Amino acid sequence: MEKNNLTKKRHSLAHALGAAVLAHYPDTKLAIGPAVDNGFYYDFDFSAPVSDKDLGKIEQKMREILKKWSTFEGREITEAEARKLFANNPYKLELIDGIVKAGEKITTYTSGEFTDLCAGGHVESMKEIESGSFKLERVAGAYWRGDEKNKMLTRIYGLAFETKADLEAYVKQQEEGEKRDHRKLGKELKIFTFDDDVGPGLPLWLPNGTILVEELEKLAKETETAGGYLRVKTPHIAKESMYLKSGHLPYYEDSMFPPMEYEGGKYYLKAMNCPHHHKIFGCEKRSYKELPMRLAEYGDCYRHEKSGELFGLMRVRMLSMNDAHIYCTEEQFADEFRAVNEMYLKYFKIFGVDKYVMRFSTHDPKKLGEKFVNEPALWKKTEDMVRKVLIDSKIPYVEIPNEAAFYGPKIDVQVWSAIGREFTLATNQVDFAVPKRFGLTYITKEGKEETPLCIHRAPLGTHERFIGFLIEHYAGNFPVWLSPTQIKIIPVRENHNEFAKKISDELKAMNVRVDFDASDEGMGKKIRNGKNNKVPYMLVIGDEEIESGELALEIRDGAKQEKISLENLKARLQKEISERI
Repeated sequence: MEKNNLTKKRHSLAHALGAAVLAHYPDTKLAIGPAVDNGFYYDFDFSAPVSDKDLGKIEQKMREILKKWSTFEGREITEAEARKLFANNPYKLELIDGIVKAGEKITTYTSGEFTDLCAGGHVESMKEIESGSFKLERVAGAYWRGDEKNKMLTRIYGLAFETKADLEAYVKQQEEGEKRDHRKLGKELKIFTFDDDVGPGLPLWLPNGTILVEELEKLAKETETAGGYLRVKTPHIAKESMYLKSGHLPYYEDSMFPPMEYEGGKYYLKAMNCPHHHKIFGCEKRSYKELPMRLAEYGDCYRHEKSGELFGLMRVRMLSMNDAHIYCTEEQFADEFRAVNEMYLKYFKIFGVDKYVMRFSTHDPKKLGEKFVNEPALWKKTEDMVRKVLIDSKIPYVEIPNEAAFYGPKIDVQVWSAIGREFTLATNQVDFAVPKRFGLTYITKEGKEETPLCIHRAPLGTHERFIGFLIEHYAGNFPVWLSPTQIKIIPVRENHNEFAKKISDELKAMNVRVDFDASDEGMGKKIRNGKNNKVPYMLVIGDEEIESGELALEIRDGAKQEKISLENLKARLQKEISERI
């Protein structure tokens, strides 16, 4: 694929970074330096530690180098020339081994006095790079080739954009993102925690977080019940034979936890719900009259994510998935797939997600039998079916080759938070292969046996990732219906406690989540604590409120204090909670 110009700029800057590092640290060994979504990085094997405090001088050297460089000169060289040129660099030699094995050309690119092993894709002139459009960001550790069995290298990240203004906008967004970091807010708001004795990547939901989990599950169950889904529940482990039958062990084994030896066989922690649901569908004979059959479960799954890839709630080893599998005929497919997409749109409206795109992943015909099941006709047919639904529904989508699931095309749902950061939240997949492996059939009108299509879908993704997204999206200021505490009641003095407690009990009887604060703290501090805990409403009760019956309502967003009757407050809360405003 032709690289766009910004990618070329970022790639060119990675070369400048490599040259700048060698200028300051001549004995450093260079590994790889690609362009990435927000800039570039380069991995280095330094002889002495390098930290963020060294970035200033490296960046300054990059700027000096770029003034001297004009363009890049590419040259195809022989394997012998390449091995001689990079004889003292084991990382480049390993890359050369891979290039030779793949039967590809070996090329180098030179600018100034710096030459690197590279496949190309640079700017034609360094003048295309605006001087203020890039900066070095941070230093991190990275295993060589992402394998924790290999040596830990030092990775230097750089940011790069078309213009200085674009860079500044991105930096500002990142600063806002740090304030909204779900790990930071998750701790402050007592939503979740991790513990070494439990294990990395295994979140513990605290009471506030459990409320979020249960409210999301309640929303999903209501929506799915209205959509004709049937709820099921499946075990956390299963025998090896089931995953061999499904094909997950050959294709997905690296992402599954090692097996447990038990009673002469092997059992695996459940990494996905679908094989269990297939077993439920196949437990009795099915008629066409039962289709479409929609089986739903908030199923707990376990993934063997690498330690270096774990990230708060966004990348975990135990995840609760808003999963369902729809078994349908080919004629029913378009309506079912469209209904799933419409469910996504409903959720986007509830959560205020304005920007989204469906990432339609297709297969690579060259990798049939290797990465994808070897059914070329079915791949074409199902991809055409998905594409048609997306086009007919006028849903924004982009098509990405070579990223389908092994059993069929899929859609990953990309959304953007309130500050413009992109997240992959959910998936919608077509499975034309695995139902056949499980012998799943239904009896047609004509009395024949047919294999159903299966749609895998998870509109809310997992509790973990979705709540991580929501924490950032709302900056912890959850809407009333979702807030762990919906209203905090603050008596001014001890003699106001009885009246305040009566109001608290009435609201609790409506299933409103109330924090009745009868502590000895001053009223001002109680209000500040409520705002720091992101409580949507605070009700202040003093002499005036008791005498008049007009309650003083403090609002989280700092708006002017309101006067409101208890009945109007009840109606307001009931509406915001029941309608999920």
